[in-house]
This record gives sequence, C-alpha cells and structure tokens, in this order.
Amino acid sequence: MQTRRIRVGKVPIGGGAPVAIQSMTITETRDVEATVQQIRDLHVAGADIVRVAVPREEDALALPAICREAPCPVIADIHFDFRLAMLALEADLGGLRLNPGNIGGEERVKKVAHKARDKGIPIRIGVNAGSLEKGLREVLHGDVPQAMVVSASRHIGMLEAVDFHDIKVSLKSSDVRITIEAYRLFAERYDYPLHLGVTEAGTLVQGAVRSAAGIGTLLADGLGDTIRVSLATDPVQEVAVAKHLLKAFGLRAGGMTLVACPSCGRAQVDVFAMAERVEKRLRAVKADITVAVMGCAVNGPGEARDADVGLAGGNDAFLLFRKGEIVKKFPPADAEDRLVEEALRIAAEMGRLPT
Repeated sequence: MQTRRIRVGKVPIGGGAPVAIQSMTITETRDVEATVQQIRDLHVAGADIVRVAVPREEDALALPAICREAPCPVIADIHFDFRLAMLALEADLGGLRLNPGNIGGEERVKKVAHKARDKGIPIRIGVNAGSLEKGLREVLHGDVPQAMVVSASRHIGMLEAVDFHDIKVSLKSSDVRITIEAYRLFAERYDYPLHLGVTEAGTLVQGAVRSAAGIGTLLADGLGDTIRVSLATDPVQEVAVAKHLLKAFGLRAGGMTLVACPSCGRAQVDVFAMAERVEKRLRAVKADITVAVMGCAVNGPGEARDADVGLAGGNDAFLLFRKGEIVKKFPPADAEDRLVEEALRIAAEMGRLPT
C-alpha cells in the first residue's frame, strides 16, 4: 500500500520510503545526559527514530538540549496536557505523539496543530485498545478493531478540521489478531502512514514472537511505514529484533546475520555462549555479512562454508572459513577472536565498519 509521504526530521516516512525502525528511551527525559546517551545507543543499534516520554514540565524543558545532541530525530510523547505539548514544540522535534481528543478541546487542538505545522513537525495519533474512549466498545457491540478505527478517525478529523494533514497513525493492541484487523480496516479507508506495533508484547522471547507475528503479517500485506517492537527489556533489544524482522522480509539490508547451530549431543563446545558473544561483539557492524558459529563436524563445515565467515569445530580445533575457503585451523581458545577479526576485516573491505 502506497501511503502519503511525511518527514520525521530528516527521515522520510511513507510514500515508498524504507520502513523505519523506532524505539523509546526508558530514562527520565529531564536527565539530558542519560537520555542522549540512550538515544545514541539505540541509533548505533539501528534505530532511525527515538521517542521520549514527556510527563512533566522538566521533561519538556529538556527537549531542546536533547534534540541538539541526538543523532536521530526525537519524538515527544505527550498525553492529556496541552501545556506540555506547546512547550515540547519549542524544541527541534522530529515529531509529536499526541491524541488531539485528549488535550482539552477544539481551540487547544487548533493551537497545537498550527504550531506543529509552522515548524514542520508531524503528529502521530496513537490508538491503543486498552485506552479507547469511554463507551466506544459498547456502541460497536464489542468490535474492538472497528472501535480502534473509529477512535483514530475521530482524532484525524480534529486535525483535518484545522487543516493539519502531516499525520502518522498507529492502532495497537496486546492481542495480535486485533492489531492486525485494526490496521487492515484502517488501511482500507486512509492513506496516512502507519506506525506498526503490538503493544505490551512482553518479555524478550514472547514479545519478539508476538511482534513478529503481528508486524510481520502486516508487512507481508504491504502495510507499515515505521515499526516498533515493544519489549519488556533493554530497548536496544527492541531495535535488534526489529532489524532482523525487516531483514527477513527483504526490507532492510546491512548488518550481521548470525547462523548458529541449536546444539545437540554432538557439540563439543558451548555454542550458545560463543554465538551470543560473537553477536554482541559484531552487533554494530553495518556490513551485510553472514557469520556462522557451528559446533560439530556434521553440518558445521557446510554452514560455515556457505557464510561470509564462519567457524566449525570442537574440543581439538576450529576451522575458520572465509567465502567458502578454509583460512586456517585454530585452537579453541583463539577461534572466537579470529572469527571476529575476520568479520571486521570483511566489513572494512566493504567500507562498513561499526561507527
């Protein structure tokens, strides 16, 4: 689906632009140093856009400094407080996350919309199944996806009524099926860019699976302009999962793809620990390379040979492969370091070393 184009800072959204990855800081926004550092960490991990919570005046007042130092566009998350929205718009924001119906009436909506339009700041309307307007579900006989779309339409109407159209929309639920249906219904009626996500998806494993099911289904439908994988863990992990999800659909290139055996009784080394260390050490590599960590002589050599760089071996020795050829045999104590060095060498040759 081709949506209309907006810009979040310098990042194009919609209209055929690449799907952007978004995450959110977990710092207190008023702590400028900590917030900027986390934004930098998220950006290095692969986030294109980062959202920050603005529940207090001190948070809003910190935004100009944060936006000056941040390496990517910053979105201010505002709920209910018109005054905070106006303060936040003093900063060089990439975007504002705000539901117009929650800030106190038509005149306030108009003031926020006009100020955002004058500064070229888009607004994301975020509908959540857990916080729909009172009575909306009952009126629609419990049809939650339909209620979410009606809610989004109400908020959109408030902005369109004051001639504001620089809008992005999300329709999230913790229920994967409701999320999918809500986005599909919305896409039949509007061409505003869509921010995809399954809200409160859970801890790392459950959240990654549920997000992949919901976001992945919608991406396969051709929907989605930005995504956030919402996890109850370090937000850097959100970005990692989002990157792998987009790569799986051929929507993002670059970055390491790790191939590692699930281990079995044949393995002579702790493949799990080695694979996790290698992934962590090469996380910031921007080159589009495949790295294999294999722990036995059955499937190991074949998988390592097919990768750009790979290890296969056990207690006695590891073979290091590069582009299908054996480079050298190493003792187990040296193998991991040699693998990482070779991967970085390939990244350097491609001009895509970590930044």
